[in-house]
Amino acid sequence: MGAKTAITVEQYLQTSFPDIDKEYWDGKIVERSLPDNPHSATQALLIAFFMALRKTLHTYPRPELRLKLSDGLFRIPDVSVFHPHASPELVPTTPPLIAIEILSPDDRMTEVHAKLEEYSAWGVPHVWLVDPQSKRMYSCDPVFTHVQSLRVPELNLELTAADIFE
Repeated sequence: MGAKTAITVEQYLQTSFPDIDKEYWDGKIVERSLPDNPHSATQALLIAFFMALRKTLHTYPRPELRLKLSDGLFRIPDVSVFHPHASPELVPTTPPLIAIEILSPDDRMTEVHAKLEEYSAWGVPHVWLVDPQSKRMYSCDPVFTHVQSLRVPELNLELTAADIFE
């Protein structure tokens, strides 16, 4: 993961990238890991899981949506889930109910942990990390913990490995 030349927030928000969208941190464009097939499959299953609950539980999943955590920090979770309404903002400034990162083979755990802590500090109630390679799930609510299922008590909802991994 590398950074490029400093640019303004306005320039960042008006930039589209030829491969995968980039994040923004204090004037720097920050590259994200390129997803592989297990990552993509897990992302698709998470989106499908929450989309199926849209009408009954009012969950609104969004893949790779830019979120404004602060004036100089924009992050892009692999999946954001909003509740009870979808965010009306092009770049949401209000935390989603859930922020999910899907581990890629070239991710560095120190960088992933920092990102998860940023989501939690911003006010995301449920911050999750899922690893499609090991089929393990982690909750960061607020302590990073390996779990057998991911829970959303507000919705009386529980996800297991069978729900999100092929």
